Amino acid sequence: MTEAILLVGGQGTRLRPVTVNTPKPMVPAAGVPFLAHQIARAAAAGVTHIVMATCYLAEVFEPYFGDGSDFGITLEYVVEDEPLGTGGAIRNAAQRLTGGPDSPVLVFNGDILTGLDIAGLVESHRTADADVSLHLVRVEDPRAFGLVPTDSEGRVLAFTEKPQTPAEIVTDQINAGCYVFRRSVIDSIPAGRSVSVERETFPGLLASGAKLHGVTEDTYWLDLGKPESFVQASADLVRGIVASPAVPGPRGEALVLPGAHVADGAKLSGGTVVGAGARIEAGATVKGSIVLDGAILGADTVVNASLIGAGASVGSRTVLNGAVIGDGAVVGADNELRAGVRVWCEAELPAAAVRFSSDR
Repeated sequence: MTEAILLVGGQGTRLRPVTVNTPKPMVPAAGVPFLAHQIARAAAAGVTHIVMATCYLAEVFEPYFGDGSDFGITLEYVVEDEPLGTGGAIRNAAQRLTGGPDSPVLVFNGDILTGLDIAGLVESHRTADADVSLHLVRVEDPRAFGLVPTDSEGRVLAFTEKPQTPAEIVTDQINAGCYVFRRSVIDSIPAGRSVSVERETFPGLLASGAKLHGVTEDTYWLDLGKPESFVQASADLVRGIVASPAVPGPRGEALVLPGAHVADGAKLSGGTVVGAGARIEAGATVKGSIVLDGAILGADTVVNASLIGAGASVGSRTVLNGAVIGDGAVVGADNELRAGVRVWCEAELPAAAVRFSSDR
């Protein structure tokens, strides 16, 4: 049996207004809450018991996932009264674990989409007899991440969280947000206070002589912290670029959920998702976007790499490129919203209020 802790307590501020009414891990990607993909992949890798560490809008998780039986696992929930940081959340959730002190515990974040071989990471942890094993990936620009250099055998040498100077960039390997802990190590994390696993726990373990093992795997990896990344992740799941057993339909250029209406002459491509009860009118062109439940795209709209919130309405001939429209918002006809523009939940934008000149 493999147990896991799933960290889903963050507020998702970088994704607002998408996360005003919905915690980030519950925002639909490829037709289901993003968490469903993570749980399904963990279950497929042999995880049988998951403890979900919740905080922000904690009440929405259990009604959807229940006891986990739909995924073939046992699922439990631990609620933080106040944010405890990554390390504190892991320590707090550990009260529901059942394994012994040497048992491996998978820990993963609720905002990372990856093609990681989860079972392989656990096996590598066992083989290395490590105290903690970390999934590492290589990126071109590591400045926004935690750097983790390793020796030739994979032993972690140091941690540099978000390097500030060129001299600090000693590797392109970064902390990919998935770990395997020896259970006794989790029990050594201070309880009842905020703890950063990246800034406090891991450097402290390294200084104490603990064995930290890095597993560098060149696989799909995407941090879903920003709207453009979340939309890309959904599109990649729909197209099958990264696999998930939870995608509710065949892989392809579009996923249209039951109850949605797509008019003749509308064109969907690039991994677009159309949610239940949503409506796409004639002449609309939608590429690589998420249209959530009950949203409406008017005739001849052009939508690219955008997220349309539940119950939102976009008027005819409006162009959206990299835009985020909050739940219940109304965008009038003949607008043009580009380059990360966000319209807040329930806001109303009049017709032709925002336009770009034709030479831009």
